[in-house]
Amino acid sequence: MNFLRRRLSDSSFVANLPNGYMMDLQRPDSSTSSPVSPATERKHLQPPQPSHSSSTGSSIFSSISSAMKQTTQAAAGLMEHSAGPAAPAAQKPKVLLVIDDAHTDWAKYFQGKKVNGEFDIRVEQAEFSELNLAAYVMGGCMVDMQVMRNGTKVVRSFKPDFVLIRQHAYSMALGEDFRSLIIGLQYGGVHTVNSLHSIYNFCSKPWVFSQLIKIFNSLGPEKFPLVEQTFFPSHKQMLTTPNFPVVVKLGHAHAGMGKVKVENQHDFRDMASIVAMAKTYATTEPFIDSKYDIRIQKIGSNYKAYMRTSISGNWKANTGSAMLEQIAMTERYRLWADACAEMFGGLDICAVKAVHSKDGKDYIIEVMDSSMPLIGEHIEEDRQLIADLVVSKMTQLVATAGSTPSPLRPWPPQAQPVSMKSQTGPPLGQLSQPRPPPQGGPRQPQGSQPPRTNAPPQQRLSPQGQQPQSPQSTSPQQQRSPGSPQQIRSATGSSPVQASKAGAFPPQQPRPPAQGRAPSQPSPTEMSKQQTTPHPHLNKSQSLTNNFSIPESSQRGNATEDEAKAETIRNLRKSFASLFSD
Repeated sequence: MNFLRRRLSDSSFVANLPNGYMMDLQRPDSSTSSPVSPATERKHLQPPQPSHSSSTGSSIFSSISSAMKQTTQAAAGLMEHSAGPAAPAAQKPKVLLVIDDAHTDWAKYFQGKKVNGEFDIRVEQAEFSELNLAAYVMGGCMVDMQVMRNGTKVVRSFKPDFVLIRQHAYSMALGEDFRSLIIGLQYGGVHTVNSLHSIYNFCSKPWVFSQLIKIFNSLGPEKFPLVEQTFFPSHKQMLTTPNFPVVVKLGHAHAGMGKVKVENQHDFRDMASIVAMAKTYATTEPFIDSKYDIRIQKIGSNYKAYMRTSISGNWKANTGSAMLEQIAMTERYRLWADACAEMFGGLDICAVKAVHSKDGKDYIIEVMDSSMPLIGEHIEEDRQLIADLVVSKMTQLVATAGSTPSPLRPWPPQAQPVSMKSQTGPPLGQLSQPRPPPQGGPRQPQGSQPPRTNAPPQQRLSPQGQQPQSPQSTSPQQQRSPGSPQQIRSATGSSPVQASKAGAFPPQQPRPPAQGRAPSQPSPTEMSKQQTTPHPHLNKSQSLTNNFSIPESSQRGNATEDEAKAETIRNLRKSFASLFSD
């Protein structure tokens, strides 16, 4: 008790106390103290004491009790906060832009769906002609939309998180070229179905057909029967063809536009003059007297095969009246769809078109991407499959973005069992990497100690090893360094809290000692002295702050609430037992 009076009367001790501990001792004792101070209330309620020593002792115990109460409440509050589930914050919905005409209301197919089970989906639908955008390096892509809804012009600006493209970005027949919008979405880093890389490559049919030639050369004509086609970059090369009749296709068009059947050489020359006026490229392929057309579509992992037979007698089965029916999906058709789905890095939605001739042979003539029209009796099912595919892609995008740790939100630590013994495993050693290298590693006979990067948490600097010492106390202080084996062996004889808190720094960290000091070998007398009494030169304010600190394991939420509270009470009891052992 006399030792505590001398220490607490020292002004340097009170000045070094951290905020929140013994605040009533950091200001002069007067009758004008704050009425909410526990020590002042006790002074007014108790009768005057005959000696000043008893009043000082009462003030000391009142301050210590107040500190214990505050520490226990803070620890309990932190544990309840870590143990109890946090209230779910309102998540901002993900914005999905669907580029399609107004005949299909895509919002109803995404109704009630969530991305990763937590984000709602807000659907914005418009055509390419109703969109404009601006893309930035750091700001992403901002889309402006002007649409007509029930005779009312609706103008919106938003930042899409995902885009579903169901329209052709380029068509020479309609004079529509929206490839600049595809470039803008790619510039802004927006993810789409299908990918923007494939959408841009599909803006030229001869370019897509060149990919079919690669598949044909890889699989062979038996597995992948591709129609023979000739490419002319301009009309100048269109002199003649070896066989007639042929089908001439001008430029890049859809839905049967730009296709002409040529019967003889004279008609072919006339067709070359039309290509010259169009100022574009052209392709020719032999005319196949077809019995029916075949279409194999792939949406995600769903496959369907259809057969279309012309009723009106037109050589174009997609023009005029035709009869459509679904046929069985064979392994041959599945191979076609899977091979074409690998083009341009992968196609999530695609369709392969072929013709079945009257002599029983199949010829692949074209492949389509996500802008393909839906046909048959299962249009609603196909739209739902597309919606599910988009939600799956958006969920993968969110999960991929959350799986990469960032400096502001690192990965949470793995749960570990709580023990009063000092932990020596590598998980806490990895957590100590941001700290400066400890200096209490294994001893070397003569020389300095090299810095260690993967030192166990027991080798961190403690308050004992951080205080500058006199020459007489240098050797005992280094002997009690947490990094020395003697400290680990004597942890059971001294304070167990110090052994469990060896891996935690105090809130206020003094300057670490100079590197290169090698601790000397202690004698048996000094080891027995360390096991019985704490070090006499220990700074009591730092010891009190270190013992009142909440254990590091509880901050990570590795123990249950009851075990953590019981551990805190045991630590406080042993701390005060070692504090008053003098």
